[in-house]
Amino acid sequence: MDKRISDGELDVMEALWEADDPLTAADVFERIGAMRDWSLATVKTMLSRLVTKGAVSHSEEGRRFLYSPAIEREAYVGHESKRFVERLFGGRLSPLVARLAEEDGLDDADIAEIEALLRELKS
Repeated sequence: MDKRISDGELDVMEALWEADDPLTAADVFERIGAMRDWSLATVKTMLSRLVTKGAVSHSEEGRRFLYSPAIEREAYVGHESKRFVERLFGGRLSPLVARLAEEDGLDDADIAEIEALLRELKS
């Protein structure tokens, strides 16, 4: 999938990723409509956009469509994380970590997790 997913579309994707089975547009609306103050028509538009982008697949069951994610959440997060670091930090992770540390964005637990990850990567 080459096209970007907007913040609103990401809410739809999260609803689909969290579901165990495919969802109808009405199911998605029940999960996020009130949170976003969206109508059912807006949810259907978002689903249609995501199908066009290749992020969501759909199948027909009678007169209704069932929607499922066509991409895994982990793959999307990995792609977007890499894109973020490339765009804002020239592809280098250390300036991002330094920036978070400067802004008090890292607590002791975060630092311990980063240290453990670095030890694991070194071995």
